[in-house]
Amino acid sequence: MSEFLFEPGEKGQPSPGEVGVRASATAAMGGTPRLRIPHRDQVEMRWASLDQLLEFGHRARVVWAAVCGLDLSRWLDEIKAVEGHVGRDATDPRLLVALWVFATLDAVGSAREVARLCQEHLAYQWLCGGVGVNHRLLSEFRSHHGDKWDDLLTQIVASLMAEGLVTMQRVAQDGMRVRADAGKSSFRRQGRLQECLAEAREQVEKLKQLAEESPGEWTARQRAARERAAEDRVRRIEEALRNCEELQRQREAGAKKSGRKVREARASTTDPTARTMQFSDGGYRPGYNVQFSTDTASGVIGGVDAVNVGSDAELLPPMLDQHQERYATTPDEAVVDGGFASINAIEEAADKHACTVYAPLKDEEKQRAAGKDPHARKKGDSEAVAAWRARMGTATAKAIYQLRCQTAEWVNALCRNRGFWKMPVRGLVKCRTVAVLYAITHDLLVGVKLRAEAQMSAA
Repeated sequence: MSEFLFEPGEKGQPSPGEVGVRASATAAMGGTPRLRIPHRDQVEMRWASLDQLLEFGHRARVVWAAVCGLDLSRWLDEIKAVEGHVGRDATDPRLLVALWVFATLDAVGSAREVARLCQEHLAYQWLCGGVGVNHRLLSEFRSHHGDKWDDLLTQIVASLMAEGLVTMQRVAQDGMRVRADAGKSSFRRQGRLQECLAEAREQVEKLKQLAEESPGEWTARQRAARERAAEDRVRRIEEALRNCEELQRQREAGAKKSGRKVREARASTTDPTARTMQFSDGGYRPGYNVQFSTDTASGVIGGVDAVNVGSDAELLPPMLDQHQERYATTPDEAVVDGGFASINAIEEAADKHACTVYAPLKDEEKQRAAGKDPHARKKGDSEAVAAWRARMGTATAKAIYQLRCQTAEWVNALCRNRGFWKMPVRGLVKCRTVAVLYAITHDLLVGVKLRAEAQMSAA
């Protein structure tokens, strides 16, 4: 029998760090020190619920309370598993909305990462409360319910307006470029796209023929996955070809007006709706132009859009139309930067929506240097454009324009801090849904703050 209670290397042996500490202390003091050493193999019984483990003021609790106050009847109405009928219980849509809102706050955009956090992170475990979720469920819930997410944003803002916490009398609109989930090398011209389409269709036929000739080579699941991937590639290339043809027609129409040479259009086989556009650092990358319209008084985002056009020149009127559609009213004033200040946009905002635009004049300093008054009426100006020129020369207009930075740029900065640098999905429709999710996350937190401030004021 061994003279040791534990064999070398088994439990009970001191760690290398412990041996070193004891040796050094023994040499210095002439004795072995008594230390409290971690024992990570000790079995313990802990009696605590998830609710007890999560601190009281954690923001996961704030998110859950805010989401529970929303009307999710559109999701609930589609659930077929009801009392008295067969079927597996559906996952509570409040849980899925709360998970995506909380993940957005944590700058997590991957469905797989959210599913992993639900297994390992206490706050996500608390939200789940023992309900299992996987990445496919999370991904489909975010991507396939764009209209419901859009209605949810309208509901949040409309409720704040009904409570008198948001007025939407003056909004600030700005755009931010978000990188698309596509590389530059995926962009191809029309001729090459037609070749790729023929190759992709040939691949689909080969897979079907192989499945008939050698049915036992792959499992049914493997065969279905390969066929699904090949068919998806055909679909993406077909969409890329349609987008390339449409973009080519637009360029030819623009070249007739400007007299410039027409460049051959290209489209991505990875994300057909993505466009190469200039970013804030001056570089050109595949991306989307995400637009936020924010109430200057409260900081609540009232309008969201995602387009594949790099210019902001004609994007103010569609946002005003969106406000009219969402809330049956449009802002009295709109504060935008010089990129939005096109003649058509100013005229449409004034004539159709009775909205006063505050935007800087173009080449104002050059006109002053040339001895011209930049605020004087120009030949051919309409009443709306002439009023805009004169208005921007007043001190009041300049003070109002300063609100743009602290409102629109503030919202953009918060989205960047929450990881909104690259789209986690592909396709214009899905990318717009992601932008709406960022707006919902922002508005839920701002709404909690506004209601708390109102209660304190009332008290």
